[in-house]
Amino acid sequence: MSAYFATLSEALKQAGIFQPCLLLDLDRLDRNIALVKERLDPSLAVRLVDKSLACLPLLSHIGNALGTDRLMTFHPPISEAVLQAFPDADLLYGKPMPVGAARPVLSRGDAAWSRVCWLIDTQERLAEYAALAAELGIELRIAFEIDVGLHRGGFAEPEALSRALKVLSAHKELRCEGVMAYEAHAPHIPGLFGGPAKALARASHRAAAFVACLGADQRRILNIGGSKTALLHRGSVTNEVSMGSAFVLPSDFDTLGLNGFQPAAFIATPILKVVEPMLPGPPAVSRLLQALGWFPRKGCYLYGGKWMAEPVFPEDMKANGLLGLSSNQQFMGLPADAVARPGDYAFLRPTQSEAVLQQFGPIAVFSGGKIVDRWPVLPMM
Repeated sequence: MSAYFATLSEALKQAGIFQPCLLLDLDRLDRNIALVKERLDPSLAVRLVDKSLACLPLLSHIGNALGTDRLMTFHPPISEAVLQAFPDADLLYGKPMPVGAARPVLSRGDAAWSRVCWLIDTQERLAEYAALAAELGIELRIAFEIDVGLHRGGFAEPEALSRALKVLSAHKELRCEGVMAYEAHAPHIPGLFGGPAKALARASHRAAAFVACLGADQRRILNIGGSKTALLHRGSVTNEVSMGSAFVLPSDFDTLGLNGFQPAAFIATPILKVVEPMLPGPPAVSRLLQALGWFPRKGCYLYGGKWMAEPVFPEDMKANGLLGLSSNQQFMGLPADAVARPGDYAFLRPTQSEAVLQQFGPIAVFSGGKIVDRWPVLPMM
């Protein structure tokens, strides 16, 4: 591991990057993409999650490699950028949007927004979107959010979806494209309650019951899954899965469904100071806490900090509860024998990719031992 991060450090120095940045290992990313191709059920298409890969060149790179132009979107400014960048992209909202957020973009009459499918989770929202479509004199594509066990909202039972579909027949401005299910709970179900495999099977069985309510012309989008479960689906009634974070593998996605994937995104930041740390107050207090193992004998201060990330290099670098976190100069404890100097780089692995990828400006793209590009990121949510 040390040799790997030494190579990243040298690449950053050669590229003249001496401030916190998000580094993307393109070679690891490509290996993760290859695993998706190898393991994905051939009956399923991939819908890329833009909030988790919030960078147009990154979305383009993965989309081209997988041959997909389907995206799941969550935030109108990002949706706008994606629609402009990818003229063939088909967008599905991954959460129901307030009708007031849809009205401004749809009122402009931009034909690109006809490539967007809006998510409906209740009878009330169905009525709101029907009224908006009638007001603007346009046709809207919609999909229904269905609850297959996560219990985060959406239509809870197939009978409820059937009632909504009957109401839909009176709203000619709305066209049902299908359903969206999410079963992020499945990998976390303990064995006492059946374990992940049974939870996933139950979710698929429930999804099939909802799909059975749809007409033959209402099944273009039968979406299920996320990064943790997408590659576990086999012979499902659905026709696509959503994936985003899996491609860069933040630490929250270290799950059985992604065995063999490698972390491809890191926060890199210069070490500003290497110190023999002391707490404010009498030195004897610091020495006592060090003797008890509660306070390190060596440490460093980073350029920035307080990120949604876990330290990975220097090895055994750790945050310290006594000094806490700082977004300006974060203290990190080091092993007594750590070889670290001011000007060296520290690396942290994001716990998630959404939001974190967008915090540092252009992404530093690493390949073949050097920084080969800088990729601009999309606006924050």
